[in-house]
Amino acid sequence: MLDHETCYRAVSSRDPRFDGWFVTAVTTTGIYCRPSCPAMTPKRRNVTFHATSAAAQLAGFRACRRCRPDASPGSPEWNVRSDTVARAMRLIADGAVDRDGVGGLASRLGYSDRQLHRLLTAEVGAGAQSLARAQRAHTARVLIETTEMAFAEVAFAAGFASIRQFNDTVRAVFATNPRDLRTSAARRRGAPQPAPGLISLRLPVRPPFDGAGLMRILALKAVPGVEAADGGTYRRSLQLPHGEATIVLRAAFDHVACELSLADPRDVVPAVARARRLLDLDADSAAVDDVLGSDPLLAPLVAAWPGMRVPGAVDGLEMAVKAVIGQQVSVAGARTVASRLASAYGKPVTASDRSDADGASGVTHHFPTAEALAGIDPETLPMPRSRGRTLVALCAAVADGQIDLDAGADRDATTAALLALPGIGPWTADYVRMRALGDPDVLLTTDLGVRRGLERLGAPGDPRSAAAEGQSWRPWRSYALMHLWHLVTDREIP
Repeated sequence: MLDHETCYRAVSSRDPRFDGWFVTAVTTTGIYCRPSCPAMTPKRRNVTFHATSAAAQLAGFRACRRCRPDASPGSPEWNVRSDTVARAMRLIADGAVDRDGVGGLASRLGYSDRQLHRLLTAEVGAGAQSLARAQRAHTARVLIETTEMAFAEVAFAAGFASIRQFNDTVRAVFATNPRDLRTSAARRRGAPQPAPGLISLRLPVRPPFDGAGLMRILALKAVPGVEAADGGTYRRSLQLPHGEATIVLRAAFDHVACELSLADPRDVVPAVARARRLLDLDADSAAVDDVLGSDPLLAPLVAAWPGMRVPGAVDGLEMAVKAVIGQQVSVAGARTVASRLASAYGKPVTASDRSDADGASGVTHHFPTAEALAGIDPETLPMPRSRGRTLVALCAAVADGQIDLDAGADRDATTAALLALPGIGPWTADYVRMRALGDPDVLLTTDLGVRRGLERLGAPGDPRSAAAEGQSWRPWRSYALMHLWHLVTDREIP
């Protein structure tokens, strides 16, 4: 949590870069806002600052209707850090409390309920249950305002145990009832609802945001059948806790338009969380650009492409499999092999989990599960036998729970477990750590693209020199890596 003076200066300047870092509670009105709220700046003596919306709600404040603090980007801190609190926050954002309860979350992290509550309360001002309640309120508001779902269905989809709990929470957090929320949204929108069965959302972004560059790298690596990208639109299939889905993403300068087709509406929360991780939407781009832009070598790249993001993953196993397949082969070759695996062992996308447009766009299959790939004879895979054995061993370890690749994984433990598998070396383990586990400080010093990028900038590209050069880029070496990769592809500096 930032100090009181820094927070107040951010509020006074209405700086959107601080949205998601904290919320401002105004004691004279009983309302909490995001730092960039356009309302008149409250007096210093009348404000308190809270690390999360949940903490402000516990203190008795309700959300501002004007700035909608619950719709801010998430705090970038939880993606940068790898300690227990950060892992818990990532899992809560993925809906772990709604699926497994607080006890399940605590067990997953190796703590008792009481220990986890103490850690979270000390750090963010609210326990897991309160954090999940705040998230349910946000999900409920989104569904109320963007769909025609019955309120009972909204309550169920958002994770509430009863209609009464749903109504009480909406009134407490937004100071209105669900029906009035929907009426007000319809009046503001003045546009038709999305097609039946689809949920249309705006995913908030912390500026600056290089959406074009992000969509370009996703298109470059898209697996035919599972993913499709054209003209700034990215589509893909998803396997979520309660069923299958498809998602369509379109990047704008200040948000990402998201369209979901879900087999089960309870998957709204994990679908949004995984989309945000895929697009790295919670990154603090201003802080990244400040560090990398101060380096003479990278300064021209940062000036040309501000707001660079590191694409993540919606499925850690899928990314790990892609990394193994991609060892010592071209991007096009790796995409072809991954596509063959998906068509042979993945579940087809059906009419219940896609919009009509998805079939036309080429999204036809879901990526295979760990269990499906673990049972394959390595000799039958379209790759060298040793690599096939590595792939099957990886999937078996994930299926057995020996390797954890989800949002709450311990990055160091997962990296060590990957390196223990025959056929997985430092490049593959670090690539998975960066893409699947979201580590912002990975530099693949032996990567050919890194070598060529550094040499093009006039610097030595050998691994030892790259490692030495990268020390000044900490803790954002993953973003420096993306700049170097962009440089050696067909994207030139303007």
